[in-house]
Amino acid sequence: MSLLLVRHGQASFGAADYDQLSDRGLEQSRRLGDWLADGGHRFEAVLVGGMRRHRQTAEGVRRAFEERGLPLPELHEDTGFAEFDHEAVFGAYLRGNADHPVVVASRSGRPQDIAAMLQAALLAWARDELPGLPESWSAFGERVHAAGERLQALAGSSEALVLTSGGVISRLAQMALDVPVERAVELNLSLRNSALSEFHPHAGRLRLGSWNALPHLHGQRELWTYY
Repeated sequence: MSLLLVRHGQASFGAADYDQLSDRGLEQSRRLGDWLADGGHRFEAVLVGGMRRHRQTAEGVRRAFEERGLPLPELHEDTGFAEFDHEAVFGAYLRGNADHPVVVASRSGRPQDIAAMLQAALLAWARDELPGLPESWSAFGERVHAAGERLQALAGSSEALVLTSGGVISRLAQMALDVPVERAVELNLSLRNSALSEFHPHAGRLRLGSWNALPHLHGQRELWTYY
């Protein structure tokens, strides 16, 4: 069994409504669908986490299979694969650490400064330093773990595709690799938009087969995005 988990295409970072794909995200999704269809992938199940950006990414895949007359299962929504409330997490960190150097630096808008702030906020969340959030780090992990178990049952012995978010995929990778929260945060921030990561069930747990691959964007570095 092969479980392909894909981070959604580029969303609308910095816009009033983040939860929709940018023009670049739509192009990433279209190329993803073409590569999956032409590469011989045939899925027993296709799941989305419920966000609009997940469904829009899945639409790029569906359209590619449809254009080629290839079968693709109807989308199955599983909210276990929904992303954590990033606005709540980052907002809580910014409010509680307004004068912290990493927060001050992030106001520059430079990608490296924003990434440093995101890393600090995620680590604070993982260490239970941000009270009052709608979902704790541990609760998020439990939700994702349960979703992974449902996915294995749904896929049977074939191949399954999940269009989801970086937080979900990185938590599954953390469980598969048995690494600490610091590595889980780094894995999260490393994921590019529309990247594929492959998991395989083995001995009662998921194992990581590949990570953060962009075969559908080969030679198109201008389409490699993180935010």
